[in-house]
Amino acid sequence: MILTVTLNAALDVTYRVARLEPGTSHRVREVVERPGGKGVNAARVLAALGHEAVVTGFAGGPVGERLRELLAEESATAAGSLRDAFTAVGGTTRRTTGVVADSGDATQFNEPGPLIAPAEWERFLDGYGELLRGADAVALCGSLPPGVPVGAYGTLVRAARAAGVPVVLDTSGEPLARGLAARPDVVKPNAEELAGLTGTTEPLRAARLARRRGAHAVVASLGADGLLALTPEDAWRAEPPRRLTGNPTGAGDSVVAALLAGLVEELSWPDQLARATALSAATVRAAAAGEFDRAAYEELLPGVRVTRQVAAA
Repeated sequence: MILTVTLNAALDVTYRVARLEPGTSHRVREVVERPGGKGVNAARVLAALGHEAVVTGFAGGPVGERLRELLAEESATAAGSLRDAFTAVGGTTRRTTGVVADSGDATQFNEPGPLIAPAEWERFLDGYGELLRGADAVALCGSLPPGVPVGAYGTLVRAARAAGVPVVLDTSGEPLARGLAARPDVVKPNAEELAGLTGTTEPLRAARLARRRGAHAVVASLGADGLLALTPEDAWRAEPPRRLTGNPTGAGDSVVAALLAGLVEELSWPDQLARATALSAATVRAAAAGEFDRAAYEELLPGVRVTRQVAAA
């Protein structure tokens, strides 16, 4: 079983309109609701690849009930297994609302998460410990809702390491810095998050600094240019055979899914990175986060170029 943690899960609501004009009224052509959050998206991709995925975090109120209801519907049609293990809370799960015009331009509104009480955090920690007993790998993803300690990911990384479960960390800002100090197996920032963490925009130098701060390995998303990975042995670049146009939302979550699957399957770094690069690029072609264009993935995978850069310093 692969576990993904989404502490600040959301119900993603998308409005589709002909065009977006601030200060005017709009006729909405279509409304789409789906469970959201980085770990939820990664779990959805894992289930599509045939893995057993379990999602945990917090869910509460009518919005949380709707999120769990939709997740159950997705689980019924997944190629693998997609299971809900959310901790119920008294607050209401947030919504993220996107307004998408026919031109492709999108405007996003992200609500704050529910206020998590100390007793609810402790109840989550108890459940997380139980889930780790059956986990082959775990991903810790996204922002923290109000009330959750800023060092939460450090606590969760240490618990996973104590249980012998490899952990991938995908967050930003102070939660990333605190989580990094607990020595996760893999940290997966994008280029901007890596620069914010280390103070340098040169990806390889920034990755070295991140490793010195605690990460066993760093896999950085470079957008359309692919991935950079720095491991204890080598540095690698993985580049897609061609650039695809589309919606990049969720592409990084597909990288997390590929890394988790690679850890469980004990793939080599070049194989993990090739899969992650192809899956990320195929996600750009999909209609929504947490999905990927399977035909594009299968076409791209053999052409991904993975090259050794320099020995890790």
